[in-house]
Amino acid sequence: MGAEIPRNLIIAETGSVHDGSFGNACALIDMAAQAGANVVKFQTHIADAETVHDAPMPSFFKGEPRFEYFERTGFSLPQWRELKARCDDRGVVFMSSPFSEAAVDLLEDVGAALYKVPSGEVTNVFLLERLAQTGKPVILSSGMSDWAELDRAVAILNVSPGLTVLQCSSAYPCAAEQVGLNVMAEMQRRFKSKVGLSDHTTDCAAAFAAAALGATAIEKHVTFSKLMYGSDARHSMEPGDFKNFCDGLKAIWHMLDHPVDKDDVSAFKDMKHVFEKSLVATKPLAKGHVMTRADLAAKKVGGGIPVAEWAGIVGRRLRQDVPRNFKFSADVFEPK
Repeated sequence: MGAEIPRNLIIAETGSVHDGSFGNACALIDMAAQAGANVVKFQTHIADAETVHDAPMPSFFKGEPRFEYFERTGFSLPQWRELKARCDDRGVVFMSSPFSEAAVDLLEDVGAALYKVPSGEVTNVFLLERLAQTGKPVILSSGMSDWAELDRAVAILNVSPGLTVLQCSSAYPCAAEQVGLNVMAEMQRRFKSKVGLSDHTTDCAAAFAAAALGATAIEKHVTFSKLMYGSDARHSMEPGDFKNFCDGLKAIWHMLDHPVDKDDVSAFKDMKHVFEKSLVATKPLAKGHVMTRADLAAKKVGGGIPVAEWAGIVGRRLRQDVPRNFKFSADVFEPK
């Protein structure tokens, strides 16, 4: 039995940080869970099913040929099952991005509860149709696609319950001017879906802003150290920073879940008394005196006649003597 899919997702993207080490993959699950993530995401590469032998590596990582890299860093079916079981045991949702139909079949065997479409697969309609057939929730990343490509992908995946579309810019790292927070509102309008952010920046600002703007899924690459080998580590977030990242997102979503009624000031009753001001006499005034603006000052504490009501006092006649700094109340004036 897997972990229940949360309403707001903090997705720890492990990418290739494990470098094919099953032990590292297990430790990444533990680290992400301890930091506060509720989803741990892997990438499921089956080299022969997704790429030709001479496919180039991306510009940000030229460490080894792509086919050999995917073969070397892949896991067996029993290992994938163990990773899923470890996620369940740690109370986080197991998720992976399949890069081929064969990878979807493998993940179905593993028992994946939801799927992520990586940015480079948005135009792979074979993969999208296979994912739609699973009937599982799908998170669609948009980093390399224009609106027409996304429209087509969403049309295929809309049969999936709880489709979430992520704004993403496939830049590593992503500069602030490339984040595109504005795109989320158009995604909500266009697709009537939940939205989120796949965050490739180096800090927390973009994700925090996205959450405040309505994102319900935030993805961040994680690593033990930026010095690790591979394509993802140097653009990923280390454990201490990732914990702060998770804590901040949870705090923002908690605030949004508790809207404030600005007309309800009952919680500030004592503070209002201490900090607000009341109308007081500027000097001793005799019984029968007709009040003028010059007779009135605004001084702490509250609880008397509010300063904003000064005009209602001018012209009123005192029914008693009052000393300087006397805090006025309605009963010291003769009836109108």
